[in-house]
Amino acid sequence: MTTADGGEDRRVNARMRERFVEIYDILEPFFDPANSWAGQTHEHLAFRALHERFPDLSGEEVLVIVIAAKRVFGSGGKPVP
Repeated sequence: MTTADGGEDRRVNARMRERFVEIYDILEPFFDPANSWAGQTHEHLAFRALHERFPDLSGEEVLVIVIAAKRVFGSGGKPVP
């Protein structure tokens, strides 16, 4: 599979890739600087929100999603389905 810019796509978990766009919308407020507390994001709350909303996700999947969402939000972008 290739990416939109013609590069090789390294993602291998199609199920997580499909869910990421929906999940990102849920996590976005936790990384928004306007919602920060003393300049810090609410990353710890993002983990809790995912565990509560998606109990079928493993701890490892939650960690990967939060890290990916933080990276996408930090780049100023939106995830591409």
